[in-house]
Amino acid sequence: RDPMVGPWQVPVADVGVTLRDFDGYAGEAMAIGERTPVALIDAPASGRMAVGEAITNIAAAGVRALTDVKLSANWMAAAGTPGEDAALYDTVRAVALDFCIPLGLSIPVGKDSLSMRTTWRDGGVDKSVTAPVSLIVSAFAPIADVRACLTPFLSDEPGTTLVHLDIAGGRRRLGASALAQVYGQLGDEAPDVEADRLAAFFVLVQRLHAERKLLAYHDIGDGGLLVTLCEMAFASRRGLDIALPDAANDALAALFAEELGAVVQVRGVDVEAMVAAAREAGVTARAIGVPTRGDRIVVRCGEVVLDESRVDLHRAWSATTHAMQRLRDNPQAADDEYARLQDDEPGLVPVLTFDVHDDPAAPFIATGVRPRVAVLREQGVNGQVEMAAALTRARFDAFDVHMTDLVAGRHALRNFAGVVAGGGFSYGDVLGAGEGWAKSILFEPRLRDAFAEYFARGDTFALGVCNGCQMMSNLHEIIPGASHWPHFVRNASEQFEARFVMVEVQRSPSLFFAGMEGSRIPVALAHGEGYAEFQDDAQLAGAQPYVSLRFVDHRGNATERYPYNPSGSPQGITGLTTPDGRFTILMPHPERVFRTVQMSWHPDEWGERSPWHRMFANARRFVG
Repeated sequence: RDPMVGPWQVPVADVGVTLRDFDGYAGEAMAIGERTPVALIDAPASGRMAVGEAITNIAAAGVRALTDVKLSANWMAAAGTPGEDAALYDTVRAVALDFCIPLGLSIPVGKDSLSMRTTWRDGGVDKSVTAPVSLIVSAFAPIADVRACLTPFLSDEPGTTLVHLDIAGGRRRLGASALAQVYGQLGDEAPDVEADRLAAFFVLVQRLHAERKLLAYHDIGDGGLLVTLCEMAFASRRGLDIALPDAANDALAALFAEELGAVVQVRGVDVEAMVAAAREAGVTARAIGVPTRGDRIVVRCGEVVLDESRVDLHRAWSATTHAMQRLRDNPQAADDEYARLQDDEPGLVPVLTFDVHDDPAAPFIATGVRPRVAVLREQGVNGQVEMAAALTRARFDAFDVHMTDLVAGRHALRNFAGVVAGGGFSYGDVLGAGEGWAKSILFEPRLRDAFAEYFARGDTFALGVCNGCQMMSNLHEIIPGASHWPHFVRNASEQFEARFVMVEVQRSPSLFFAGMEGSRIPVALAHGEGYAEFQDDAQLAGAQPYVSLRFVDHRGNATERYPYNPSGSPQGITGLTTPDGRFTILMPHPERVFRTVQMSWHPDEWGERSPWHRMFANARRFVG
């Protein structure tokens, strides 16, 4: 679970989640909390709120008990500045002794930066800036089943209700809120949290979670209740009808107070029992509205106080990001991504042209033969473990082969049926990354001869992914039939891109994609130099029959438009093969998603098998 949520990839996830291994469901959850502006009013409260926000965030993951959560505390203060040492002491004591111990939370690790004041002289005038006491809390916890992770993505199940879980006991303090900052104010009453209420909230959420009563979850952190609701609507492209009758006298406080809590989506039939359970636990729960099929976000506080288009609110929410992105990145890419918010497109919707349960390698499984494949790496490669897992599941025997192993003679390419070069950030700090890796082969006679001999054999295959793609593209002179392969250079967006995007499998000779033509499948990518640069139009034209993957938009059209095509490569090209199909290079990382655990917008019939498994199974069939 990364920051992006739903088919339209909106960055609103509360918690990060990773799998512990490639077979089970156990994993780890990670979340962050911080409330630095609150320290300008009440430093100890800012520390308690930072811990509280980390807990309300990680609650979305399905943690067995609060005592399973471990914290890392990053303290920052301007030590030696009048008043700041006392504020730091009071905050550390409030967090470590008075708050975390009653909660059963430990802080085994952390760090500090105690020089958060800068001074300078400007035109003969002494100036300085002092940062407030700041605590950044990182929370970590083991989880038994990563599939249970909740997100702000609203279920389209009919008859559901949105419920506000309030830890503040109805208090609505606006001090240091985003609303106050927008108006250039600070306020004098800061939000705070009590340990017993936070513990009761956590237990309640985990109980409802285990009983499968919660369909969606979003913590109320920065921005307040209204922003929380809007973010759920943005991720889901749904309208909302919200009613807060008790807020008629102070709608701003009700909508923008940044008190801790959460908004959850539940089935209508469960609301009454849920409110009763919350009351028994000492947590305030109230039904506040419903998701709608429309495109309006309507809020009533006695009377209608907001009735706006979701698209307009989403654009307002993203406007600051867009402005910064235009200054930092390619302005056209920034504009394309911002304009996409107005496009009523279907999102990441997979389309398969084959049966995901069909395994081309099945006839060879019973033979017990496991062909040897070298998972090749150099310094900086970090995708070798996922690649080895994908190959192992396709019944290969995967070997970790470092370039130094080839140089020293510990491994020889002639002993392998396949070579797969994984992704990462090699070669060291050489500009061009995989290009440096290729030169370490081309400029070393023994390695060059070994690779040339390997590629010339008719019974071998090779796959290059991400950095391995860059590396192999630069070996085109010793790879038969690879003269049309491009040179990969800096992305047109002018930024490193790490996204989940859609690609379409093209009809090509590639052995990896046999029987997958026409399928549109989500895939992870992470690269800074993924733009396919062809020497001229003739080379681009010559590459057409050998294009194996193209970036496509959410309607299935090959595209050069950002962010559907994060690198900006011409005609969406992001994978190529050779005329005999044995050698393929890809910029995305199919091995990172070869196993599907849970993506709410994937077809249920996939089960756990990702369509990308077919690619590695095809390679196993080729070997025989």
